[in-house]
Amino acid sequence: MGIVVLIPAYNPGERLLDLIGELRDTMPDLPVVVVDDGSADSYEEVLLRLEQEYGCHLCRHESNRGKGAALKTGMRYASERFPDCAGYVTADADGQHRPEDIRKVSNALRNFPDRLILGVRKFQGSHVPARSRFGNRMTSRVFKWITGVTCPDTQTGLRGIPAAHVQRVLQIEGDRYEYEMNVLVELAQARIPLHMVPIQTVYIDGNRSSHFRPVRDSLLIYGRIVRFAVASLLSALLDLGLFTLLSALFAPSSAARVLLLTVGARCLSGLCNYALNHRWVFGRRGRSLETGLKYAALFVVQMLLSGWLVWGLSILPLPLSVTKLLVDSGLFFGSYLIQRRFVFRPARPNSI
Repeated sequence: MGIVVLIPAYNPGERLLDLIGELRDTMPDLPVVVVDDGSADSYEEVLLRLEQEYGCHLCRHESNRGKGAALKTGMRYASERFPDCAGYVTADADGQHRPEDIRKVSNALRNFPDRLILGVRKFQGSHVPARSRFGNRMTSRVFKWITGVTCPDTQTGLRGIPAAHVQRVLQIEGDRYEYEMNVLVELAQARIPLHMVPIQTVYIDGNRSSHFRPVRDSLLIYGRIVRFAVASLLSALLDLGLFTLLSALFAPSSAARVLLLTVGARCLSGLCNYALNHRWVFGRRGRSLETGLKYAALFVVQMLLSGWLVWGLSILPLPLSVTKLLVDSGLFFGSYLIQRRFVFRPARPNSI
């Protein structure tokens, strides 16, 4: 039950040759799959050397499809070529992952074949770029907010993926840098344990060789939360507009009247929000009845809670619409967690 190393590579340089050479010195029989993600013709010599001199298995994309797509290609190839392996260790091609750390993650995967292994960095020292320290801190906090699981290094590319979970991992959405974050979230939601392995924090030339694009790729990483916020905002504007219109037509002189207006506005906006969340935000297909019933239960509870809080806070010297906006803003975060972890949670494969 061996381990296969997967390395997505886009325009790889001498550092990848050095890494493979060092791995071959200590683990000569270790299978290494390199996925060429549409590299330029000028890098063909490096890729051929990896295959011919170092014995790497080389998979190719004709054009650049992204790190997530390259990882999926590598896992599909490895699962077919090495069907009895225990799992896959993913590493980066830019020299940030040392051979000894790849060995540590490989050993951990052998010892814990039911867990997702993460090579975790400390992000300490003046050599760590400020953007990397800040970005990892932000994604770690977002990850804990979404899943309730503490992970000090959500952006690590050095991971051990058990073969038992590969089919689930291959089904997770994302083709670029957001894929790795999506994998973490999906597996944490499925209650698959994370096992942390301390590794060196290596940054070369301020991480200039990284192909990570801060603005675009950060939006992809936080894409689901951004889509949820947009869907919630659109539905909230519809809800608020309807509530304002109805309260102008029917003066809310009692708690029952406020509740009735809340129900009317929320029912229409809720239908809009469910449609957006079901397909656009969480990308679910099928199981509409199951998710619809769960959403309806959450919808009723949140609607009643919103109406009760709006009525309770109506004594404040604020327009009722402003009070409702504040209340519903507070309920936003809880709603996301419940929908992500309960309503639109993906079903477990039979193998898990």
